[in-house]
Amino acid sequence: MDTLDAMRVFVAVAERNGFSAAADALGLSTAGVTRQVAALERRLGTRLLNRTTRRVSLTSAGATYYQRAVQLLAEFDDIEAAVGAQALQPSGLLRINAPVSFGIARLGPLLAGFRRRHPQVTLDLSLSDRLVDMVEEGFDVAIRITREPSLALIARRLATVQVLACAAPEYLAQAGTPKLPADLAGHQCLAYSYWSGGDEWPLRHADGREERVRVGGGLRANNGDVLCAAARAGMGIVLQPDFLVADDLAAGRLVRVLPGYEVPPIGIFAVYTSRSHLAPKVRGFIDYLVEALAEPE
Repeated sequence: MDTLDAMRVFVAVAERNGFSAAADALGLSTAGVTRQVAALERRLGTRLLNRTTRRVSLTSAGATYYQRAVQLLAEFDDIEAAVGAQALQPSGLLRINAPVSFGIARLGPLLAGFRRRHPQVTLDLSLSDRLVDMVEEGFDVAIRITREPSLALIARRLATVQVLACAAPEYLAQAGTPKLPADLAGHQCLAYSYWSGGDEWPLRHADGREERVRVGGGLRANNGDVLCAAARAGMGIVLQPDFLVADDLAAGRLVRVLPGYEVPPIGIFAVYTSRSHLAPKVRGFIDYLVEALAEPE
């Protein structure tokens, strides 16, 4: 016996003072309604209705049960309505993980626009350059800057990042300007701890050939902003995404190194754990980022 269904049947009988009237209202047979109420009484171990040939009436236990049943059914209907509304409209808490520098430089300025579009969504943004466990740490969506997102996650490409080798003019004036990729081995190169290539920087020649150069220097850090600051101070050559070095390049604080050689571009991806029942808040956030980060044609 489904207790909620039996409760609805009982309430209908009590409100319509009869099994036949309740059966008509619910689209059930009179016999079916009678069986449901009888089963409910057996389950509770008490009689809920006084039955006569003309009408039914509530017992004292039935009156108490009726009052509570009406309240519970109303609360249950409210819960279903609220959940159903969430299934259509983005709402609730959205937990996001993103790399520190990208979060500050690119993601932070976009959040206000998302909230204006979806004011029922509350954002909880965690910035970290380490690779978080989304399930273990409870994140709904994460931003990953990588060439190959994990096959264990669902990934949607948001944009492409150009990675540029740069240095301060003062450093190049003192140490010399590299002419070929192999020249980097003789320079102070500032290493990013989470760089997928380790201590090798890949540079692509004009003919498409890729050359990997093992580099080293006096600084390794797990944050791109720190490395860029060190490069501006003349500490060495940095290899960082365009969104971090663009302002410094425009202002002349940094200059391109080996501009005739390209580092293979890297994708910016939104990743999440499952395609099944993707929450509207997650879908809405990813759709917004795809639009906001769209690259000009």
